[in-house]
Amino acid sequence: MGNINSRRFMVFCLLILMVALIGLITACKGKAQDETVKRPVVDQVTIINITPSIVDEVYETTGTVRSDHTSQVASRAMGVVTSLLVQEGDIVKAGQLLLTMDDRDAAQRLRAANMAAESAKQNKMLSETTWQRYKNLYDQKALSRQEMDQIETQKKVTQSEYEGAMAMADEARTYQSFTRVKAPVSGRISQKYIDVGSMANPGIPLLSIEENGSSYVEVAVDERLRNKIKTGMDAEVLVDSSSQSQRGTIRQVLPSIDSLSRTFVVKIDLKGAQSRNGLFVRVRIPVGKKETILVPENAIVQKGQLTGVYVVDDRGVVTYRLIRTGAAYASGTEIISGLALRDRVITKGIERAKDGGIITGGAAQ
Repeated sequence: MGNINSRRFMVFCLLILMVALIGLITACKGKAQDETVKRPVVDQVTIINITPSIVDEVYETTGTVRSDHTSQVASRAMGVVTSLLVQEGDIVKAGQLLLTMDDRDAAQRLRAANMAAESAKQNKMLSETTWQRYKNLYDQKALSRQEMDQIETQKKVTQSEYEGAMAMADEARTYQSFTRVKAPVSGRISQKYIDVGSMANPGIPLLSIEENGSSYVEVAVDERLRNKIKTGMDAEVLVDSSSQSQRGTIRQVLPSIDSLSRTFVVKIDLKGAQSRNGLFVRVRIPVGKKETILVPENAIVQKGQLTGVYVVDDRGVVTYRLIRTGAAYASGTEIISGLALRDRVITKGIERAKDGGIITGGAAQ
């Protein structure tokens, strides 16, 4: 009798458990149906399936515009710099005064040379007058040939002394001009090696001037691309300050690699384009092909500091998914992370997309 009661009790418990499970399942279904009904409806949008795209693999770096011709400005005299009229980055014209040096010694030398030249000039004029007077006497047979020869010799000596004094004065004048250093060419001051109060020595550079004319861009490239970068390859040069883009050609790849930065130097011709020397630029160099994911620019949605796209799952539910973008191409923007192949993304009707909404209409391209 006890066993029968135990079995009945167990059956009763199982029945209660089954009823509870059925009720729970029914409640969950009802809740899911309620949620589906409550989702905002998204319609009149266009959806694309993400497929792989083959694009140029581009290496981006920064560089500086350099001049093909650089002139070193040096002094031809020794002296202390008394004024410096230019700074790095200044634009100068040929013949423009750049700096001056202490010219007191040169001025004193010039004064002495001018005085000597004036004295020699007076002696020369006196000698010429004397010679003319003696010549008249000689023509009248009142003077011997020997006396005439002496006067002619004296005239030649004073003429030679005068010419020497004038040469010394010209030399002193030229030396004084060396204390005023002028630009030999037109261009931009790229480097300054001296300051006011410093001693200038002959042949030692004081300034560097990058001449106006053809330019090139110098960039440092990661050593891992050493075998991919070749002379003659195309490159794109972008100037941040003006949003301008110029085409260039790699003219030289230096063989040495910097031991600290692990980079090598590449020089890029600007194909005749005029750019200001010293300008900071960004450079893009295609180094091969790669497979990546591209989406149209208009599919990317900014929400404050967040960047994302609206993705549609198999049930038609819309989700705002965060992404990280890469380079921009003519066919779309590269997605570095956040999307996978066969994902479905809303590209048109973005303004009607809602995170958590459900699609009721939309054609896949």
